[in-house]
Amino acid sequence: MDEKHLNDWFKKRKERRKQLNSNSLLNGLLLNDIAILSTSITLLESSRTDDKEIAKELIKLCLPHSGKSIRIGITGVPGVGKSTFIESFGKILLKEGKKLAILAIDPSSEFSGGSILGDKTRMEELSQMENVFIRPSPAGKTLGGVAQKTRESILLCEAAGFDVILIETVGVGQSETMVHSMVDFFLLLMLSGAGDELQGIKRGIMEMADSIVITKADGDNLQRAKLASREYQNALHLFPPNPNGWIPKSLICSSVSGENISTLNEIINSFVNHTKLNGWFEKKRHSQDKFWFHETLKELILNQFYKNEEICIEIEKIEKDINQGKISSFQAAEELFKNYLKIENGTNI
Repeated sequence: MDEKHLNDWFKKRKERRKQLNSNSLLNGLLLNDIAILSTSITLLESSRTDDKEIAKELIKLCLPHSGKSIRIGITGVPGVGKSTFIESFGKILLKEGKKLAILAIDPSSEFSGGSILGDKTRMEELSQMENVFIRPSPAGKTLGGVAQKTRESILLCEAAGFDVILIETVGVGQSETMVHSMVDFFLLLMLSGAGDELQGIKRGIMEMADSIVITKADGDNLQRAKLASREYQNALHLFPPNPNGWIPKSLICSSVSGENISTLNEIINSFVNHTKLNGWFEKKRHSQDKFWFHETLKELILNQFYKNEEICIEIEKIEKDINQGKISSFQAAEELFKNYLKIENGTNI
């Protein structure tokens, strides 16, 4: 692209940005405009102040049009076949006439901060089908393998009329609490044939799982997958009963042969019906709303703290004292916080 065409492109892009406002974006979302949905999520992820204001107002406008989808979290260690599984599972949902949104959280580059995988290339067939929206986002530094704005993106997808929203996490195997706190059904994908089947998997993740699926259950791996599934099912029975009354299921599946993909869909539907009947479905969503209220509040307070110039200067001084052994880390934190309170109250430190 020569310089003239490049300048024209930037000029048109700038003009389009000027025309963006929350009401026009909402209208586009309600008309199921995929381009508008992509633009809206980009605004959510933007660090520009004006973009943040538009996104904030848009989320507010979307709230009355949200909440009607089924939100499914899918996690598992890298290599378990999450994207291949989602492609097979997604086709089942499309056959039922569902509209499917996939928010795929990619590992982030340490240098650029951008996604280094790219789920549209890994879900080649699904990405070309109608009624499918795939959005890869970099995980960044967010705890639990979930992009910072994923929860807000869910609301935008719901306003755009998507019936099922899948959130594919990085699968770091540590704190998947964040994805569990924004979905209705939490699915854990596991591999078999890796020695002791219960080694290397955190008990906390298993306790959060509403179903465990042993992937790649085909060929020579089929028998190992069946054995692993039985072991996990036995392990699940050792955990305390779920307050929602649901008994987690363990099963095998193959994205290649399609083994049990439809069965899993039936399990999810059964779970939704079960939790809606006993009132747990809405109760959990209300609980999640409160959780995200507190998480957002903590984030705002931390940002305000670290934006204070006097505090940043104090941090540098105190870090030197810590390195020289003049003060403990815990005492330093307490002293710094006391100084912050003095600054906020207008007192010299």
